Amino acid sequence: MKSGRLWIYSLISRLLPETRFFGMKVALLRWCGAKIGKNVRISSSARFFGNGELIIGNDVWIGTGSLIHSVFRATIRIGNCCDLGPRVMILTGSHQIDPDGVHIAGEGTFANVEIADGCWLGARSLILPGVHLRANTVVAAGAVMNKSSVETKCLYAGVPAEMKKRYAK
Repeated sequence: MKSGRLWIYSLISRLLPETRFFGMKVALLRWCGAKIGKNVRISSSARFFGNGELIIGNDVWIGTGSLIHSVFRATIRIGNCCDLGPRVMILTGSHQIDPDGVHIAGEGTFANVEIADGCWLGARSLILPGVHLRANTVVAAGAVMNKSSVETKCLYAGVPAEMKKRYAK
C-alpha cells in the first residue's frame, strides 16, 4: 500500500461516523492500494499502516480501534466472512533479539499473516508476524497468537494463545 495515501485516508476516516460510509472507506483504502472484496465494513477508528500488501475478502467486519500494520514486502490476507472485534492488532513486522547490540531490538524482520475464511478475532486480540489462522478459528478476547492454528473450527485463548476447544464434530 502507499503510506502517503494511507495518511490521507487516516485524516478523512477520522471525520466520518464510526459505523457509516463503509463504501467511502473501502474506496479510499482501494485508492491506497488495498485489495478489498464486497460488503466490507470498516469502523472509522480502525487504522492501517505500512507499505506491505493488504488483501481483504468479502463480508468482513473490522471493529473500532483495530490496527493493521503490514511492513515492506509482507502481506496481510483476511479471508471471507471474518469478524475483527474492537482493538484487534495484526502485525507483520518485528525484530531479531540482539543482546550485544546498542538496542536489544536488532535487525527488523517480517512475515506474512493469513486469516482464513470465517475467523472471529475477539476484542484486543493480537496476531503476530507469521501466524496463519485456519478456517473458522476463534481467537478469544485478549489472546496473543504467536503461532499458527493447527486445526479448523477451534477456540484459542491466553497469552500465548493455546487451543482450548474444538467446535468440529
